[in-house]
Amino acid sequence: MKELKVVISGGGTGGHIFPALSIANELKARIPEADILFVGALGKMEMERVPAAGYEIVGLPVMGLPRKASLKIFKFAYMLYKSMSKAKKVIRDFQPDVAIGVGGFASGPVLKAAVKKGIPAVLQEQNSYAGVTNKLLSAKVKKICVAYPNMERYFPAEKLVLTGNPVRQNLLEKADQKEAFRFFDLEEKKPVVLIVGGSLGARTLNESVMANLELIEKSGVQFIWQTGKIYYQELLGRLEGKQPANLKPLEFLSRMDLAYQAANLVISRAGAGTISELCLLGKASILVPSPNVAEDHQTKNAMALVDQDAAILVKDSKAKESLIEQTMKLVADKAKLDSLSANSLKLAKPNATSEIIEVILKEVQKR
Repeated sequence: MKELKVVISGGGTGGHIFPALSIANELKARIPEADILFVGALGKMEMERVPAAGYEIVGLPVMGLPRKASLKIFKFAYMLYKSMSKAKKVIRDFQPDVAIGVGGFASGPVLKAAVKKGIPAVLQEQNSYAGVTNKLLSAKVKKICVAYPNMERYFPAEKLVLTGNPVRQNLLEKADQKEAFRFFDLEEKKPVVLIVGGSLGARTLNESVMANLELIEKSGVQFIWQTGKIYYQELLGRLEGKQPANLKPLEFLSRMDLAYQAANLVISRAGAGTISELCLLGKASILVPSPNVAEDHQTKNAMALVDQDAAILVKDSKAKESLIEQTMKLVADKAKLDSLSANSLKLAKPNATSEIIEVILKEVQKR
């Protein structure tokens, strides 16, 4: 194969950026001379994360479609026009062999421009509910790599390939449990619950903890509690003088592999990437889907596990009163924990990234 030129577009959230970087890293591992260019949305987190991972990125001034009718629609139309022009120029100048879209605002203009030039395009949809951009692009692309079955509800069935979602490579290397207990200063004989709110945190999960400090203190269960950057200092202030010794609040988790290894149970939002990680590691989980996402897609993600008896769902609106209580019941039920763990492992797709690369390379070869 001559030098492979690949454009990867999309982003906006870690859930889009992480799979994009996994795909790029796997491509580089297989074809070291591959030339990879990212295209993201100006002002979004990919503009920092992608260069930090060692890749070049071009930013488009694209923005999301306003949800309510307002004058913002004119700004949206203008930014879309500018983004389309810039995307055409990127495709013309870079001349990729293939274009990959991972969802997010920037992938629309880029894949549209690529397809018009006859360049094969591949989509990667992380969620069990298809995003607007990917739905609009699906008619024009060659293949759509999905993480869940039954996605023909949203996409042409003949284009679908069930690959699963890429996950962080370091999670595949089994962490040492004793090291995990030392790292978080935990007692080996007591159960551990990991509460993950994502890099920015999840207010509902944090408030559920704060409302149940007494229950946590008396439980004999140890809690690793990732509060998120936004809430950490405020919560430390509120905990002053009443923090249970078995509750360990952390702003972020630098060693996610060790946190997972230590945990008997994980409490989390239901983002697609997190769910893929829970399945890969066979973790029992209680999922509290965020209500603040498009088309309530986190509930749909969670139900893909709940329907297979691989997780328990607690509604966001019920979490403050019932989440910690349900957690205590579940931690005490070893048979149920083991069953959730085994069932989640059955849903894992450990070779997702390499399967996505196979799909991409086949389309390049056809061309």
